[in-house]
Amino acid sequence: MENTERTNGTGAIDRRQYLKLSGAAGIAVTGLAGCLEGSGSDSPDPDDEDVIVPGTAPGFPPFEIKEGGDLVGFDVDLLEAVVGETEYELAEWEEQEFDGLSPALEDGKIDVIAAAMTITEERQETFEFTDPYHSADQAILVQTGSDLQPESLEDLEGTTVGAQSGTTGAGLVEDDLIDPGLVAEGDYNSYDNYVLATEELESGTIDAVVLDDPVAETFASDRNVEVAFIEETGEEFGFAIRPDDGDLLEALNEGLAAVRESGEYDEISDEWFSG
Repeated sequence: MENTERTNGTGAIDRRQYLKLSGAAGIAVTGLAGCLEGSGSDSPDPDDEDVIVPGTAPGFPPFEIKEGGDLVGFDVDLLEAVVGETEYELAEWEEQEFDGLSPALEDGKIDVIAAAMTITEERQETFEFTDPYHSADQAILVQTGSDLQPESLEDLEGTTVGAQSGTTGAGLVEDDLIDPGLVAEGDYNSYDNYVLATEELESGTIDAVVLDDPVAETFASDRNVEVAFIEETGEEFGFAIRPDDGDLLEALNEGLAAVRESGEYDEISDEWFSG
C-alpha cells in the first residue's frame, strides 16, 4: 500500500482534520473493494498459496479508516509489519462492513481479519485467533455538555443508545441494557459503522454510543462528543483466520513476536495513539 502523508509537522498523526472533513459518504463501504492503487503485474497473486488476502472494516479510527481514498490505521500498519516478518505476502486489502467480515473469512474471500476484533469464546468456535495484540474496554460517549452525564450503565435507563452492528459494544447494549430492561429494544439503533453512530449522537438523534475506548477517545478529540465513563470489559484484539490455517497462525504469531521485540510495535502504537 502506498503511504500518504499523515503527520501534522510534529510526527503525530493529524486525525482531527480527517474526522472533521469525513462524513458518512467518506466512510461508506461499497462492498468488497481493494483500496490499493493499481492491480498490475507487480501485485501479489491472491491465488498463490503464500499470498494472503486481508480484510477489514473502515470507520473505526484509529484502527482502520479511509484517508484521502487510502486505507490506513493501526491494524493496517501492524498486519503489514507482522506479515513482513514472515514468508507470506499480503494481497490487496478487502473492505466490508464489520459484520460481513466473518462470512467473508468463512467463505474464503479473505484469509485474515484485521479489524480490532475482540477474541470471544463464541468467535473461537468458528475461527482461530493470533496472540492478542491490543486490549480495550467499552466507553460510553455522550454529547459534549449534554444534560445526560451517566456514570454507570444504570444511568442510561430510558435513553436511546447506538452501537455498530456485530461489535462487542452492540453485545453490551443487548446484554446489559436491553435484557435487564434499562433500554427498550426500540430505543437501540444499530449502525454499519461508528462514524454514522457518532454523527447521530452529535445531532441529538440518540443519547449515547457504546464503543471501544480507544475509538471513543479518538472521536472525543475531534467531534462534539465526550467520554462519560468506561465500562471495564478487559477485551483483547487478535487477527482472525480459518481454523485449518495452522501454518499461517504460527507464522503470524511469530511475526507479531518479532515486531514486538524489534520495537516496531511500539513505534506503530505511538504513531496512532499519541493523541
